[in-house]
Amino acid sequence: MQTVVLNPGAVPLSAWREIYRGAAAAIDPAAYPVIEASARAVAEILAKGAPVYGINTGFGKLASVRIDAADLGTLQRNIVLSHAAGVGRPMPVSVVRLMMALKLGSLAQGASGVRVETVKLLEALLAKGLTPVIPCQGSVGASGDLAPLAHMAAAMIGVGDMLVGDIRVPAATALADASLKPLVLGAKEGLALLNGTQFSTAYALAGLFEAENLHHAALVTGALSTDAARGSDAPFDPRIHLLRRHQGQIDSADALRRLMMGSAIRASHLIGDERVQDPYCLRCQPQVMGAALDILRQAAETLSTEANGVTDNPLIFPETNEALSGGNFHAEPVAFAADIIALAICEIGSLAERRIAMLVDPALSGLPAFLTPHPGLGSGFMIPQVTAAALVSENKQRAHPASVDSIPTSANQEDHVSMAAHGARRLLEMVENACGVIGIELLAAAQGCDFHRPLATSPPLEAVRGLVRRAVPHLDEDRYFHPDLEKAIALVTSGAIVEAVGRDVLPGIEGRTQS
Repeated sequence: MQTVVLNPGAVPLSAWREIYRGAAAAIDPAAYPVIEASARAVAEILAKGAPVYGINTGFGKLASVRIDAADLGTLQRNIVLSHAAGVGRPMPVSVVRLMMALKLGSLAQGASGVRVETVKLLEALLAKGLTPVIPCQGSVGASGDLAPLAHMAAAMIGVGDMLVGDIRVPAATALADASLKPLVLGAKEGLALLNGTQFSTAYALAGLFEAENLHHAALVTGALSTDAARGSDAPFDPRIHLLRRHQGQIDSADALRRLMMGSAIRASHLIGDERVQDPYCLRCQPQVMGAALDILRQAAETLSTEANGVTDNPLIFPETNEALSGGNFHAEPVAFAADIIALAICEIGSLAERRIAMLVDPALSGLPAFLTPHPGLGSGFMIPQVTAAALVSENKQRAHPASVDSIPTSANQEDHVSMAAHGARRLLEMVENACGVIGIELLAAAQGCDFHRPLATSPPLEAVRGLVRRAVPHLDEDRYFHPDLEKAIALVTSGAIVEAVGRDVLPGIEGRTQS
């Protein structure tokens, strides 16, 4: 297993992507002295005897309750057990591991007061493939993602369950089998593990990474649909987009133009085509996809900052042996980022569905009705377009901003919350829906191009069409459609169609594509 070494506070987005895709994570050993200094500061603060939230007091509304020195360990264990109150299906393993790595990067900045052995246990769990089983519901995105992070911490102290590979076992057993000892929490450590936005941020980053693949795939299928409908590539001329100046639009137009370059289908109607302008779903792709790209890049910047931040409370400052209470646990930046990612996902799918509807309509595409050689006897792509419409409508409902909602918690002590957890968690399901739409478009566009044979589309798009045809044959007559859809969607979600054209053609979320 590859291991990403984290430089706390300065981890690039690409590293978080690698961890999400399966890499382990470890802290740069240079951070250990900083962690140790933070733990010593907690001991110094305790020695002063003054009440400090979460170290020698109760939590939330119970912050005014002073805790005896003999009970400080019990206090930290109790917060973990009492707060492990999540519900719902377990989080995906990839998102849990990303969450753990994010927590690792936060703790290692020396502002949380945990010991080195606590950090090393998190590292060991990631290295050995031990994944806490964490219910996905229960956080409101403020005062930290308390419930899910409590389930993570519970597994570290040997309570609850872990996945070892695909096998679910008691956490205590998993630790013992891996020659690891359950963590005995020191002062502040339970709170440090629970407080933070790592659950919301992990889900938001996962949604961002999947949305990037979705955006790439939709540019590919959009170009293929344009050729299938014998559309024009003139709207992708760079002079148009330079005048408007939006970088995402410029980059998306560049990608679409390069994807269609060398198409014999396009060359066949350069002269004498009676059509003056294509429908918006073809002509306005750079504007819509470019706007989506711009906000994905904006979200990437916000989430990269958040991933490198410390969102604990209180924060420990070893230089002065102070513990300062604040509100870094409030996940409003993540909530806003998740909301705009949701908008981008929704619009990418919506535009693609309109291209499918255009392709199956002979009045707009010039292709056989519903892309079948025998309209009437066969229904062809009639119902796949309906399925795409259903998926798009589901995403429209899910795209309602989560950040505008709030509900008071903890007896009104925590009276405004971000709902970032819900806002981020919905993104993976939205991407799944949108990939369904793109998969349907992939089949429809390949079918449309088939009708133009022997004329071929461009070399990169021919590579995609060939990939499709190796998995799904041309639709000559109606057949059981579901397996075809599943195969096409798999080509989208796996990134196979993006690899077929080459990632260097497509603009990423971390900056401009290289032309």
